[in-house]
Amino acid sequence: MTKIAISAAETSGDLIGSTLVQALKSQDPELQIEGLCGTKMQQTGCDKRWDMGLVNVMGFTEVLKKLPSLLKLRAAIVRYFTDNRPDVFIGIDAPDFNFVIEKRLKDQGIKTIHFVSPSVWAWRQSRVTKIKKSTDLILCLFPFEVDFYKRHNQRAIFVGHPLAEKLTPRTKHTPGQEVLLMPGSRSSEVKRLLPELLLAAAIMSEKKPNLKFHLALANDDLLDWAQALVGSQSIDISVDQAHIKMQHADIVLVASGTAALELALVGVPMVVVYKLSAMSYFVASRLVKSQYISLPNVIADKPLVPELIQDDANADNIATQALKILTSDQTNLVAEFQKIHQQLCLNASEETAKLIIEFIHE
Repeated sequence: MTKIAISAAETSGDLIGSTLVQALKSQDPELQIEGLCGTKMQQTGCDKRWDMGLVNVMGFTEVLKKLPSLLKLRAAIVRYFTDNRPDVFIGIDAPDFNFVIEKRLKDQGIKTIHFVSPSVWAWRQSRVTKIKKSTDLILCLFPFEVDFYKRHNQRAIFVGHPLAEKLTPRTKHTPGQEVLLMPGSRSSEVKRLLPELLLAAAIMSEKKPNLKFHLALANDDLLDWAQALVGSQSIDISVDQAHIKMQHADIVLVASGTAALELALVGVPMVVVYKLSAMSYFVASRLVKSQYISLPNVIADKPLVPELIQDDANADNIATQALKILTSDQTNLVAEFQKIHQQLCLNASEETAKLIIEFIHE
């Protein structure tokens, strides 16, 4: 029986991983797939040996607080797959966590794949040396990433983005004055962004009383806290319903990350916000090479959507940008989003599954 080990340490990785697991199982229902995952991957056939909630954390200082438990978990994963050798190990995203596992397993002769290239083209480009030591094959979600790896003699293949299969551009959207708040998936991220988003919602509500607001939480970890923070504001709250809610939104106030790409694939205007702890931002701002932080802007290589970073990610700026979008024609923006969808929609999950099985048998 073919055994596949897998590690998805973030909410976005669990979503992408779920489509991959489903495609792998459709290729070979007898495949044994197990590892670190979340609910979505478990539902499509991955045996959850460790829960990704143990790892899902953002920012340099935030990682430091959880470092002992992260190191312990990583050692446990390496030890388990050393004793129970898989035919291939697949690290999904979370490069700082997964590359160490990949290197240790690769050093023992286990084939390794990293699915979802880290943003080496944007920052910390020196990581490519570590990647080459850790990973036999990089599966890239964006075409421009392959060019970077070719320059460094790293085997890489553009497979398209699995989210472009799950999410398609909406048609015949009827404006309903609906504003969606998506503050991210990590607890530290939500705690940092949600207060500003709620203040922005209050400002917007004062200027346009007919607006309707909804808060989409990725999970229920902070549900009680968020409900208390919302208080008497007229804001509905849902958990794990973002893909449903975004279909009806006229604009989304969203944390930078995979969610911004999801909105672009559906065709929803947005304001992207990004905020780290002071120390994390101090370090990150000196390492970033890319002009943009949000994936729609990076892919298009132009400022399609507004990006509000760190101190600029305040309630007044967020509200100003959102109201500007709500009161202007977004036809050209939606057309740009459709181009992104066409570029990334390559039947990614099925093709990736085929590549993985072929790679196992090389």
